[in-house]
Amino acid sequence: MADEQTEKPAEKTETEAPADDLVTTSHQMTVKRRKLNYTATTGRLVLRDEVFEDGKVDGVKPKAEVFLTAYTLDGAEAGSRPVTFAFNGGPGAASLWLHMGLLGPRRVVSGDAGALEPPPYRLVDNPETLLASSDLVFIDPVSTGYSRAAKGNKPGDYHGFTGDVESIGEVIRLWTSRNGRWMSPKFLAGESYGTIRAGALAEHLQQRYGLFLNGIMLLSSVIDMGSVFFSEGNDRPYALFLPTYAAIANYHGKHGDRPLTEVVAEAEEFANRDYPYALAKGARLSEQERTATVAKLAELTGLSGDYVERSNLRIEHLHFFAELLRDKGLAIGRMDGRFTGSPVDGIGEQITADPFMQITGSYTAAFNHYVRAELEYENDLPYEYINPKVIQEWSYKEFENASTTVTDKLASAMRGNEFLKVHVAFGYYDGATPHHAAEDCLAKLKIPEHLHDNIERAYYEAGHMMYVHEPSRIQQSKDLVKFVRDASNR
Repeated sequence: MADEQTEKPAEKTETEAPADDLVTTSHQMTVKRRKLNYTATTGRLVLRDEVFEDGKVDGVKPKAEVFLTAYTLDGAEAGSRPVTFAFNGGPGAASLWLHMGLLGPRRVVSGDAGALEPPPYRLVDNPETLLASSDLVFIDPVSTGYSRAAKGNKPGDYHGFTGDVESIGEVIRLWTSRNGRWMSPKFLAGESYGTIRAGALAEHLQQRYGLFLNGIMLLSSVIDMGSVFFSEGNDRPYALFLPTYAAIANYHGKHGDRPLTEVVAEAEEFANRDYPYALAKGARLSEQERTATVAKLAELTGLSGDYVERSNLRIEHLHFFAELLRDKGLAIGRMDGRFTGSPVDGIGEQITADPFMQITGSYTAAFNHYVRAELEYENDLPYEYINPKVIQEWSYKEFENASTTVTDKLASAMRGNEFLKVHVAFGYYDGATPHHAAEDCLAKLKIPEHLHDNIERAYYEAGHMMYVHEPSRIQQSKDLVKFVRDASNR
């Protein structure tokens, strides 16, 4: 909880240019019988552009106000203490998920599949917080959280791949410079689309500012959209989703008492060789081969052979989530296949709502309370936890007629900084960013063989936000602490 020492920004009129409105508060918590005194800095950082007139510098003008929450440990040697810059994905999602679910010093008690907490929810100290090992900076991209384009600027300039990477990179540079942290070990932690952002940022920070990172944490990773987007002529996702289908089917009792890892390994083997072969052959597949493929897919996915046959061997993920437990009148979650819910009707081809998203209420209530009551930051704008307009407008123009991928950028960053370590976290029941798709991308990175040793992996019996599952949250926290300590080269 905050003490009475608080710095608040001066009020400004509507005619004034925007200025940083950062608020600092002091806090204390106990981690393993060790008292941590820390400072939270919350508010909006103004990004500015240099203005040129007739080739001459004519000052600077505000372009965006980016909301962040930074936690720094009191009394620590700031120059050498690690710092982690964290963000979520969407695109269009604010950082409250990682902030209040896994990394921050305070967290929401949300409950889990089959045992969700009811409103009004609870906030508790997080003794597993990464703050014990690294300072933390949570960043909300423009048009998420309280971040907005500045007056006279276009929000759409930030609703796309390049504008997003450049603006977040500028926030990181500014915070690093203003807080004297250029000599600190530096890390990125991105979740979901945040892993696309992190992969691109690693190269951007390196090339644009000479800012070299110690490590990147890719949580629920997707670094090549072509591996997860189902589209005409792209058979990759059908095979790469298969181990996730098998894991979810196993969770819901479709494989008896077989161990999860055994089922997943069998599905991965089939997805790596025989299944892509069958898909590639199309109408040239013999009747015997097709029959065997149908039988194997039905066995692994828990779906009927008739359904697999009618799907032409191609099981799209939203269809799978609607079909697996249809006989029980249930749909399963995309973000976390352990979650179930009642569909709109029993005949829909695909799910129209994700049962997992019931968890949203606990995170939004917790953050909206926490930011005012404990961080003492006031803003009447709505906190955009997920902004649908950003999702609708997002531009991938840089990848026109090509798959959106940062595998090249991540590989470039690793080749250019051979000390860069990468931690990848997978949820077996994650139907949004399936683990085997990410593994496929990592295996094909254009890096020397020895740099593959810089990549470590962690698997959890949970979904996209694996920290919703309490045993996974505790283990993941330990895994990230170890990664930061090992990669800090101290």
